[in-house]
Amino acid sequence: MLLATDLDGTFLGGLSEHRHSLYQLINQSQDIQLVFVTGRGLEAVMPLLADPAVPVPSYIICDVGGTVVDGATLQPVQPLQAGIDLRWPGEPVVAEAMRPFANMERQEVPQQRRCSYFCHGDAVTPEVAAVARSLNCDVLYSASRYLDILPAGVNKGSTLTALVEHLGVDRDSVLVAGDTLNDLSMYEAGFKGVCVGESEAGLLEATAGMPQVLAAQAAGAGGILEAIIHFDLLAPGHVHPLPGDGQRGAAELVMVYHRLPYEERQINGHMVRSRPKSPNGIIPTLLSFFSAGQRGSWVAWSIHDEATDPPFEVHTTVDDEYPGLLAARVALSKDEVDVFYKRFSKEAFWPTLHTFWERAIFREADWSVFLAVNRKFAERTAAEAAPGATVWLHDYNLWMVPAALRELRPDLKIAFFHHTYFPSADAFNVLPWRREIIGSLLQCDYIGFHIPRQAENFVDVAAGVAPLHVVERRGCAPRFLSYGCAVGLESMATQIEVHGRRIGLGAHPVGLDLERVRQAFAQPRMLARRRAIAEEFSGKKLVLSVERLDYTKGTLEKIRAFGDLLERDASLRGQVSLVVVCVPAAKEMTVYDELQVQIEQAVGRVNGQFAEVGWSPIRFFFRPLPFDEVVAWYAEADVMWITPLRDGLNLVCKEFVAAQGMSDGSGVLVLSEFAGAAAELHGAVLTNPHDPADLRERLRQALAMPRVERDARLRGLYQVVADNDIARWGREFLDAVAAMPGASA
Repeated sequence: MLLATDLDGTFLGGLSEHRHSLYQLINQSQDIQLVFVTGRGLEAVMPLLADPAVPVPSYIICDVGGTVVDGATLQPVQPLQAGIDLRWPGEPVVAEAMRPFANMERQEVPQQRRCSYFCHGDAVTPEVAAVARSLNCDVLYSASRYLDILPAGVNKGSTLTALVEHLGVDRDSVLVAGDTLNDLSMYEAGFKGVCVGESEAGLLEATAGMPQVLAAQAAGAGGILEAIIHFDLLAPGHVHPLPGDGQRGAAELVMVYHRLPYEERQINGHMVRSRPKSPNGIIPTLLSFFSAGQRGSWVAWSIHDEATDPPFEVHTTVDDEYPGLLAARVALSKDEVDVFYKRFSKEAFWPTLHTFWERAIFREADWSVFLAVNRKFAERTAAEAAPGATVWLHDYNLWMVPAALRELRPDLKIAFFHHTYFPSADAFNVLPWRREIIGSLLQCDYIGFHIPRQAENFVDVAAGVAPLHVVERRGCAPRFLSYGCAVGLESMATQIEVHGRRIGLGAHPVGLDLERVRQAFAQPRMLARRRAIAEEFSGKKLVLSVERLDYTKGTLEKIRAFGDLLERDASLRGQVSLVVVCVPAAKEMTVYDELQVQIEQAVGRVNGQFAEVGWSPIRFFFRPLPFDEVVAWYAEADVMWITPLRDGLNLVCKEFVAAQGMSDGSGVLVLSEFAGAAAELHGAVLTNPHDPADLRERLRQALAMPRVERDARLRGLYQVVADNDIARWGREFLDAVAAMPGASA
């Protein structure tokens, strides 16, 4: 069958359960062609195409019949469109001819091949009709308010008839659906039709004598379902359940993360599990929400080769400490993980999110793998969740899960935390799949970011995809800086409404696992290691830099700025040392090979130019160090120099503050104003890493800072880090999710 339907009040109207049933029916069936037939302009239809809850139409007839395009490509259907264009005199000509009629107000909406006005019925005079005829145009008036000037003979019914003939579709298999008088031409074309419940009285009167038209009882989508049954357009048993449909798990909280809550290793053909070696405390924090016996599932991937591995075990226990928690493993091949995570996420999404879009590589085949993997995560999640459960999704690797999950389980409350930086529309819109990604995220009930700027950037991007209304705004101070850094903001949107759904937004900077730092200080070798570092740099200032190898971290720019400082200030030679700990990327990520060479060469140049007997300007560690070793360096450093060009948050700077605060230190934090933490860490010396002079001078400021100022700054920083720890982050996020209304189906 071919379903040709109006949108507002018809396909998009009615009860949510009726919409969900109809949309599922269309998505499941290969025997239904969907055609949108609407008075909207194409631009106004496009936001619907980004809404994954709404099926994608095969064709779109818009502008009351003036425009006809392919639903997938949005390109004109020829020769149908060319024939309409020949009959249209042009917008400027029509608008000028209608200008003398002062009681008609031009609609400020996207439109082509028509001119639309607001007016009362008495404004539709013979004079208006005569002017329209002189331009070879027709006048259409509907809903006692809307007037359209259209090319002669063009309306919804004529364009639909032409499309049906063009496609060679059997007329008896066509069902048209509408609710206002400007849909009348579709019924007059002789197709089977339904006037959905609550239709305009004029339409019901005009179609009352048409035997092929049903006046349905149910409004909107429910009326369309009535008509499909009434006209017997689909065979019995046609509808089959979607994967996961009807399944309901027992998990009240479902955590969906890329890592399992334990480590997996294959030893002698057997899978061995051990406690996670979490680098930032997030996994222990997320696990803590299940410690009271709450029933839950942790959905994550596990690499599985069907050819060589033993039968895959979906469910495993996690730990005796969490008796109500099951790990729900998603079986992925090594190739899927390599494409979805190690290649595509890092080559396409990572550079774009961090505003290095010129480095991004977009492959359509990789996107297909990304979609397939996200679908697997959604299906596993749908099968785990109890009715009305909360699902907490983590980061950009799972962007497309909300879309599939809302389709599978409209009853769930879906929450998403974006751990990575979220850029403004200028950067994000480079992504070829931006509409699909944002459409998926807009299926969430709540979305959290580290800082207000990132949440506001999301609103900026979403507003370019769908009509968006900001329901609530809140001030960012005093927790976050308003004007003191590049990522500061005075206020942020905390609730938005899109497609009739309300979505909560929040700023929740990830905190630190302070106990992990305390445990590092308690290690037996800590005191000896600190003494060794202090002796090695006795009489010198120690500047410390710790980061992963990545072009976003600003390591190369920092090394060059340090060399520039030594060049300009000879008094610092022999008196200041820079220690750089640079953690290598995974071997598969060859995108960083060139950067590694550039950094090593820059270190060599500075050391070659300024080294003296007994003093080397830069000590460079290109390897990960044990955490307690890093904490020893934190405690002995005079300056921590963290200068990412762009960073979602940055936990290293918080680790430094914690180590200094716990050891009665007075170190100075010099922090990039483009790191998310800059908006939160009052007391840091902020620097612009894109400005070599500012990088140099802020380091000079930190080295020369008097003790009283260092102490005051560190006290304020430590208070922020201690109060806003990782436990508070998780608790506040889930509290904010719980405060949102129930899931919207």
